[in-house]
Amino acid sequence: MPDGGSAVAEGSREAGGLLRRHGWKFLLLFAGVMLPMWGFMELADEVHESEVIPFDEPILRFAQEAARDGYTRVFLFFSQIGYARGVVPVDIGLVLVLLAMQRWRDGLFAAVATGGSALLNIGTKQLFARDRPSLWESIAPEATYSFPSGHAMGSMTLAAVLILLAWPTRARWWVIAAMVVFVPMVGLSRVYLGVHYPSDILAGWAAASAWVVGVYLVMYHRPGWVGGARDRQKPAG
Repeated sequence: MPDGGSAVAEGSREAGGLLRRHGWKFLLLFAGVMLPMWGFMELADEVHESEVIPFDEPILRFAQEAARDGYTRVFLFFSQIGYARGVVPVDIGLVLVLLAMQRWRDGLFAAVATGGSALLNIGTKQLFARDRPSLWESIAPEATYSFPSGHAMGSMTLAAVLILLAWPTRARWWVIAAMVVFVPMVGLSRVYLGVHYPSDILAGWAAASAWVVGVYLVMYHRPGWVGGARDRQKPAG
């Protein structure tokens, strides 16, 4: 029977090996799920209690004062492609392309991530029923509730799905570079147009990040499944 010191040493080696093999998964879980979920819950609590979020109105006022014709054209473009005219068709096309390539798990992941995000947004809007900002009359008014932003959730969901799918490939840096521009511009466009509070945007990004990373970890890293890049690149069937 090993003595206490040997048992501790063996346990330390096993723990170290576990962290070396799976440490990145724990990091992804923490950074991609736990932190965004905490941020969302903090914002949701403020909205639920009808509290004034300190940075919301000042940022909206700044956006109003910064309005220019050139800015308006740019932000209208990003607002239009940020959901129904851009993100949604790309979501559908991505799922269809992956299925046509017989990448069944990737296609299912994209479908669950994007479709689930849309349903989550609809349900959450109804739950919190937050009115949209009314500091000025927007040139692109919206009739639905404000919290969380559907444009922010949709664009972040698509970005996270594309980055996770592209990560094992050389294209990942191009995808990241494109999404680092696209996602913030969509979010900023909604604030600039006066149809969302900044907190709506942050909540949408947080909820989308937590949802997509959670779906990814469940679908690609379940016990008994061959997870990771090799499994995703090898079509089933």
